[in-house]
Amino acid sequence: MRIHAFHHLYQQRLERSTKPFNARGSKVSRCQYCQVSQKDCLCQYQPDIESDLAVMLLMSENEVFKPSNTGRLILDTVKEGYAFQWSRTEPEQAMLDLLENPDYQPIVVFPDEYVEDKSRLLFSETKPLESAKKPLLIFLDGSWREARRIFKKSPYLDSLPVLSISPTEVSQYMMRRSENEQHLATAEVAILVFKELGQLKVSETLSSWFNVFRESYMNSKTRNKPDESRPALKQFLAQFGNEKSL
Repeated sequence: MRIHAFHHLYQQRLERSTKPFNARGSKVSRCQYCQVSQKDCLCQYQPDIESDLAVMLLMSENEVFKPSNTGRLILDTVKEGYAFQWSRTEPEQAMLDLLENPDYQPIVVFPDEYVEDKSRLLFSETKPLESAKKPLLIFLDGSWREARRIFKKSPYLDSLPVLSISPTEVSQYMMRRSENEQHLATAEVAILVFKELGQLKVSETLSSWFNVFRESYMNSKTRNKPDESRPALKQFLAQFGNEKSL
């Protein structure tokens, strides 16, 4: 499997932690990389595709420790990926340097209803996508309340273009509850964004991989009867030609 930026951030946070983070489901013996039960570890099936875009996760305080996090699935799928811990007062210099890199077109992914300056919205007359630059898609990874805070309290994001999506389907994310059915998981948002940008292979791969993760995660819940046949994983392997077999 490919060790990526999310895994490095996870390890860094573990090394700095002074006490364990007991998220829901913490009693399950999990793989430290894919975060599902060790008996259902998915690491050997990690997607292996090429794409011409980059992604960045800007993560709220404890999101990196939550086994239900889906942001990591985006970095499983997109090989050029970055992950940073969000800080209101002390943003990481490496992140700021990345945002200033002339080779990239940073794009914040967020609902347009929270964007006061509508000229920031991507694909508007004043904010086209610069095709000569590699898109760097920035996903604000956390609860909906946390994501809104990151969007509002990060001055270095204020001048960047924003890509907004309008979900028409109810979220399939069952690992956490939301008061709004249209509050999608981070991976679900990414699936729609990749499709919007014409990255159909990436979108389809992430969609299938999300289903695999959801299936394996739900199998680890003690109140659920696990489906040992793992149909989502079988479909993923059949669809994307992974040479690994069950």
